[in-house]
Parts: sequence; C-alpha cells; structure tokens
Amino acid sequence: MEKINYQKICSELIKGLSERTANVIERRFGLKAGEKETLEAIGQTYGITRERVRQIENEGFSHIIPKLENYIEAFEFFKETISSFGGFKREDLLLNALGGEKYQNHAFFLLAVKGDLKRFQEDESFYSLWTQDEDIILKAKKIVDSAVKILEKEANPISLEDLYELSEKEDREVFNSSIEISKKIQQSPDGLYGLKNWVEINPKGIKDKAYLVLKKKEKPMHFTEVAGEIGKLPFTKNKKVHTATVHNELIKDARFVLVGRGLYALAEWGYEPGVVKEVIMKILKDAKNPLTKEEIAEKVLAQRFVKENTIALNLQDKSFFVKDEEGRYNVREA
Repeated sequence: MEKINYQKICSELIKGLSERTANVIERRFGLKAGEKETLEAIGQTYGITRERVRQIENEGFSHIIPKLENYIEAFEFFKETISSFGGFKREDLLLNALGGEKYQNHAFFLLAVKGDLKRFQEDESFYSLWTQDEDIILKAKKIVDSAVKILEKEANPISLEDLYELSEKEDREVFNSSIEISKKIQQSPDGLYGLKNWVEINPKGIKDKAYLVLKKKEKPMHFTEVAGEIGKLPFTKNKKVHTATVHNELIKDARFVLVGRGLYALAEWGYEPGVVKEVIMKILKDAKNPLTKEEIAEKVLAQRFVKENTIALNLQDKSFFVKDEEGRYNVREA
C-alpha cells in the first residue's frame, strides 16, 4: 500500500472539533509540538481539573471514531504489521515500524483512538506493548521465564539465535517479541543477549568497563591500555577516560590483580593477589615441601611479570624464608 500520510489523517480526524477540544488532543498526543503533555499541565492552561481534561479528550474521541471508517486501509496496515511480529510488539519498536521517527506520536494517537488493539502499560518486568490478542501475553511471560533460566545456566551473553535454539522452539516472531518486551533480558552493544544485571550487558562505572576490556583481550594489560580500550567501548560513547582514574579503580577492586608494573590481570584467570613475597609464600605453602629457586621462579613467573632477580632478592629475606642444606626454600615458621 502507499505510504500512510499520518499527519494528514490526524488533521482530518481532528477537523471540526471545537478549538479547545482539538488543542487538548493535539497536546495530549504531541501531534504538533512533538512533546506529549500531561492532563495536569493542560488543565492548568485552562484552569480546569485533570478529570475535566480527560472528559474533553473522551468527548473528542466520540466525534472522531465515526470518521475512522474512512481510513480502513491504514488500520488494516496496523493489524498486518503487528501480526508480522507475532501478534504483539514493544511499543517504541512498533511505533517506529509504523510511523518512523517523525510520526510516532501520530501513530500512537491512531492506535489509541481506534481501540481495537490492546495496550499493556509498562511495569517492573515488561516494557509497554500493543497486542491484538491479550492471551498471548501469558505465553510471552512463559517464554521470558524460560529464556532467563537458559541464560542463568549459560552464565554468559549469547546470540538471539542461540537463545532461540536452546528454547522450546516457539513461533520465532512470538519468541523475538517476547524477548524484546522483557526488562530482565537485554541486548549488549555487540548484539549479544544476557541478563540486565550482568556486567557484560549493563556495566556500571570504570571498574565494570575495565573488567569487560580485560575479559575480551584475555591477557594482562597495562592500565593505560585498559583506559584506551574503555574509551572505545559503546557504553563510553567516546567520553574521555582518565588513566589515573582507571589505575585507582583497578587497585580497589578484587576482580583485578596487579601482576607487574602497571599490569593488571583478572583474578578469575587464576592470578593470586599480593606482592611477590606473598605470592612466593603461598606457592611454598601450597607445595607443602621445600622448592628450589628454579621451581619457585617458574611458579612465580606464571603469576607475575617480574625479573627472576626480583624473586631471588625476595627469597633472601630470612625473616620470611629459610634455605635448607640442599638449597631448597621453605616458609620460616613463626
């Protein structure tokens, strides 16, 4: 069908209403200014109550509804569009599909005045949505609950395709629309899906972003490099990232381990916290037997980016380490 002229349809529907009634409707739905106004704001203009504004709006609708039969093709397009999404769609995405960025308010007005599609208000679990079948919402909730369990088991963001393949294979459009309306499941900037409270999906602050950078690189990095990579993340949006701030945040967070001069790794990779001396002590305690300097060095170098001479100097501290007759080291007992 030809492109719908939303502005023209709305103007023709409002034509013939009293000046005040037309103004109330235009302001309530943002048909002219682009910004929707509250009942209270409009009421203050006319010195009337919120309820009276609502009554005026409803009176206007009663005059508009008989005219809707002149625009059957437009409303059929609305139904066809929402059917293509599985019978329901998150409100912002549906309005964008119907009216694009410029005419979303006009599309919303037409949906509201026609009244044959049901709008579900946003709540703690789901975004606002429109549907032609109220019963399908129960199905959507089951799909979301199942998807949440899958993600909890996977414990990492996955593609929508993988999430669907791991699901019970509902109608694909119904599945997609169900995931879209959920507030528990969100999409990351790189297109993967996970739970809203995951760092990979919704990072909070420099520390979370640094964690994502290191996890992606899979190797220790200098804090200046980490700062540079944080600046490239979609979450950061090219805001300036101060290297000193990054360093300070990494020091305070147990997820990160300083493994060399300015070099940080993730604790989850097996790196132990502490200075070189503390690392040596743990290695010896875990070994439960004396170790040679070479054996100690090998294990320390797996944990720290330091020179072997630094390890040797630490071993010379007799208040912490003791050397036996065979040249092996152990922790000095208190």
